Amino acid sequence: MQYARLGSTDLTVSQLAFGTAPLGGLFGRVEESDAIALVHEALDLGITFLDTSPFYGSAEERLGSALVGRRDEVVLATKAGRYGPSDFDFTPARLRRSVEQSLRLLKTDHLDILQLHDIEFVPLGPVFEDAHAELVAIRDEGLCRYIGMTGYPLATMTRAMREAGLDVLLTYAHATLLDDSLQRELAPVAAEQGVGLINAAAVALGLLTPHGTSMGADHPAGEPVRQAARAMADLAAQRDVDLAFVANQYSVQRSGCATTLIGTGRSQHLRSAVDAAETPLDDELVDTLVALRPAPAERVWTSGLPENN
Repeated sequence: MQYARLGSTDLTVSQLAFGTAPLGGLFGRVEESDAIALVHEALDLGITFLDTSPFYGSAEERLGSALVGRRDEVVLATKAGRYGPSDFDFTPARLRRSVEQSLRLLKTDHLDILQLHDIEFVPLGPVFEDAHAELVAIRDEGLCRYIGMTGYPLATMTRAMREAGLDVLLTYAHATLLDDSLQRELAPVAAEQGVGLINAAAVALGLLTPHGTSMGADHPAGEPVRQAARAMADLAAQRDVDLAFVANQYSVQRSGCATTLIGTGRSQHLRSAVDAAETPLDDELVDTLVALRPAPAERVWTSGLPENN
């Protein structure tokens, strides 16, 4: 496992981070004992950055139990503002209650990173003003060390870095075999603003797996992206390689980010992701795969309010 500094913070993070949404039951039932064991396994494999959210069901509570006696081994990040598929509340009072609840569940007196979760689903003015001011107040009180925001649309992520005064920013599915928008568009802004970019969704919400996403028609990607993913899956099958493994390799090793989040509830997937981070890429194979990408304008999808895309 390799480690790097996250943006302009003083946080050193593992190149592979552990996303805990599956532990809270978002993608199927996971027993509490199995969830705790998987967190311990991630730590033992050298992962030091753990990401969670109130939106992830019981994930915060389970993570808090898993970290008893091991809190000082990790960089711990959670979020606030999103509490269900369509339940968003970024008002200062709600953010304050959310953070207090997260601290109790996580059994800690401070967060290393606190982020506003999926900001593109609401008008951005109050997020960049009132909600951001509350984040700063929470940071100044020592309840968190650094602040950030998360989301998908390139326009919103760019605005957040330029207008909101962030330490970190988490975005997903923009540094994949299907899309290099993170490297082309977001990384230069992050460098200019001193923001630490957190990469996520190496397999593009399941598209870059041998059998495609389990989200089916609910996946937000358009047909050009889906078609490219199917072509990549066919090519990987012809070469007898695991598309998800290559997708993880690419995202971790080519994103340019200090860390890439991998969310899983299974030990074998966690270990495969660690192996992917440490196994050199086959440059010829990657070049052949990325040649199947759709045109740049067709690589992204709409998320949240139309005006935020």
